[in-house]
Amino acid sequence: QVQVVESGGGLVQAGGFLNLSCIVSTLTFDDAPMGWFRQAPGKEREGVSCISWSGGSTYYADSVKGRFTISRDNAKNTLYLQMNSLKPEDTAMYYCAAGPDGGECSWYPDDFAYWGQGTQVTVSS
Repeated sequence: QVQVVESGGGLVQAGGFLNLSCIVSTLTFDDAPMGWFRQAPGKEREGVSCISWSGGSTYYADSVKGRFTISRDNAKNTLYLQMNSLKPEDTAMYYCAAGPDGGECSWYPDDFAYWGQGTQVTVSS
């Protein structure tokens, strides 16, 4: 059974930074795209960033481009999201999404096979 566990969320002031991590167990990690999504109260889940299985291609939502950096370490089955210059509108539950093996990056949650429970990011003004 694939397990996805996020960590690194917290409370930070506007302009600050946070680094999220996501560990994926048992999946053939290096064959699967990985993504970060977020969901604020009363809003739909939205794609934040995605990275191809090789790490050679990365994608960012316009709202985070230039501030967030996604990366992965396939040897450690770990996905990262470095978030700089945080804004109050970045406040949300952040979710790590994985797979399936051989899949492609996507902005649609239904295209991902495995999800974590989420880690809360709160940015105060």
